[in-house]
Amino acid sequence: MGRILGVDYGESRIGLALSDNTKSIAFPFKTIKNKNIDFLLKFFRKLNSEKNIESMVIGLPLGMNGKDTLQTKNVRIFSKSIGILGLPIFFQDERLTSISAKKFLIKQNIKTGHNKDKIDEIAATIFLQQFLDMNN
Repeated sequence: MGRILGVDYGESRIGLALSDNTKSIAFPFKTIKNKNIDFLLKFFRKLNSEKNIESMVIGLPLGMNGKDTLQTKNVRIFSKSIGILGLPIFFQDERLTSISAKKFLIKQNIKTGHNKDKIDEIAATIFLQQFLDMNN
């Protein structure tokens, strides 16, 4: 039984979340720098072997009107680039997850200004949990 990886793609940082082995609960994992596609492919290959990743859920940043934005197009390009890994890729609407992540951190008394990495991880956790809930 493998895990599902949640990916909150950004031009400078990528927030990651992992499911448990039963695919019931999402946990924040880490945030990595988005250096280039070669770095990302190497990172995801290593992560796949270490954590037994069986699929990826990528946050899709749709506009509030439900339509694609420039960032949506960037995410779709990213997903095609990592398709070489051979893992199934699913998309999950990520509208408002960053706002929810900030509110969560504020409630935990964690300053959000210097903790953008944490916001990315929590956002990935939120939409991965939504995906898990819809598919269980």
